Amino acid sequence: MAGVNKVILIGNLGKDPELKYLEGNIARVNFSLATSESFKDKNGNRIDQTEWHNIVMWRTLAETAEKLLKKGMQVYIEGRLQTRQWNDKDGNKRSTTEIVADQFVILQRRDQNQQNSGDSNEGTNSSDLPF
Repeated sequence: MAGVNKVILIGNLGKDPELKYLEGNIARVNFSLATSESFKDKNGNRIDQTEWHNIVMWRTLAETAEKLLKKGMQVYIEGRLQTRQWNDKDGNKRSTTEIVADQFVILQRRDQNQQNSGDSNEGTNSSDLPF
């Protein structure tokens, strides 16, 4: 039986996307995304909990994200989990877990957060890509 590796997040960009071109002129963008939830503890105190996620996008989707996404925007992201391992310059084994996104939708722009206005359906996905 095949497995399922699917991640769906709604959160706010913690920084502007950083676009880099790798060998072969392949675009890669990365940024952090914050997801938050609130709950009450046993004493009735409200607790806010924020998780930070590392988001990666490739090729045309990466270039589109770099043009459209800015720090503070609320976005819907779909993708998959991926863990990478490498040895750092001192020979220590390092690893990171990322969400490799294959689509995003802008839900609210930063200026809309202040105005508390409606949604935007602007977005794109990997099915729009030519590969």
